[in-house]
Amino acid sequence: MVKQLMIAKKLEQAREALKGFEEEEKGFKKREEDLGKAIDEAKTDEEMDTVEKEMDKLGADKDALKEKKEKLEDEIKKLEGELDDLNAKEPKQKRGKEMGEKAEVRDSINRYIRSKGQYREGFKVVDGGALVPQEFLRPAEALKDEINLQKYVRTVSVNRGSGSFPVIKKSDGKMVTVAELEQNPELAKPAITDVDFKIDTYRGYIPVSQEVIDDADYNIVGMIADDIRGQDLNTKNAQIAAALKTATAATAAGFDGLKDLVNVQIPRVYNVKAILSASMYNALDKLKDNNGRYLLQDSITAPSGKKLFGLIDIVEVLDDTVIGAKAGDTVGFIGDPYQFVALFDRKQVSVKWVDNNIYGQLLAAFSRFDVEKVDAAAGFYVTYTPDAGAEG
Repeated sequence: MVKQLMIAKKLEQAREALKGFEEEEKGFKKREEDLGKAIDEAKTDEEMDTVEKEMDKLGADKDALKEKKEKLEDEIKKLEGELDDLNAKEPKQKRGKEMGEKAEVRDSINRYIRSKGQYREGFKVVDGGALVPQEFLRPAEALKDEINLQKYVRTVSVNRGSGSFPVIKKSDGKMVTVAELEQNPELAKPAITDVDFKIDTYRGYIPVSQEVIDDADYNIVGMIADDIRGQDLNTKNAQIAAALKTATAATAAGFDGLKDLVNVQIPRVYNVKAILSASMYNALDKLKDNNGRYLLQDSITAPSGKKLFGLIDIVEVLDDTVIGAKAGDTVGFIGDPYQFVALFDRKQVSVKWVDNNIYGQLLAAFSRFDVEKVDAAAGFYVTYTPDAGAEG
């Protein structure tokens, strides 16, 4: 392991030197631009001779740098090969029930953390950091009370920081019958909307002391992955909830008011679900008919265990301050969240060592995404008020 760290240190220094060469190359471009201007401005033979000499010197400098860069790149490849050979020869420890490919990846990331980013075999590297596999961002057994709004909305993977995404609005058009050999009738034209997105970067960090790195014999990665997963999930939930709150405002007085909203105002083409504040859910959950039966119906398929009108899943119940503005707000989104919201995912959660001024390291977490409203007709942001005269 000591030899591996020594090679890793040399590899780090070589990569830093290569960055310096790349900066020099940028300087050559500026010199070329300056010489181009000098040629245009030269008025005498002497001035042209001076420019030519500078051009010759620039060419020689570029050739010299190219040779240095090629030698350094060869050295980097050699060091990487030596490190790979040593890692391949290192005996694998028994891992009990965790034997297998996932355990090897987990062990690789754990060694990445212990070596402060120098060990990089066995997992994907993005922007100099370790990409945390999706399976490590989920617990082996999902918590029953865990809220994940992303599974209800459209997720679009993008490979650039900004742009537009075409969305076809759900149509209620239909085809018609025609007689044999008659001309085909024109179908309803799809409503295509370009949704603009601009990726934001969300960051957090986990401080890890040097003592823990040196002395811990337990799974550091497991602890860090759990914390990263929680930060990422909370951030995306908050942004999705903020987008749901931009839906067209509506009010519903009592259970009948909700029925009017769902039965009349939301087109049937949408797959309607309810994402409610805890206070709104609590108010609905207490409603009874004249025979004393609760109006919300039990459901084994709905995540919350309840359905509205026996048809609409109450998929999530959020804290009042997440989907509302303050505690006690009886509000919620009722509609089709998949058609209403899109999450543009630029980059999965990754971890990366950053410098810290204490005796330890900060393991930073990065997530890049944007959440945008897609189809404004797909739902309403409802404020519920009780109708004492009609219920109870």
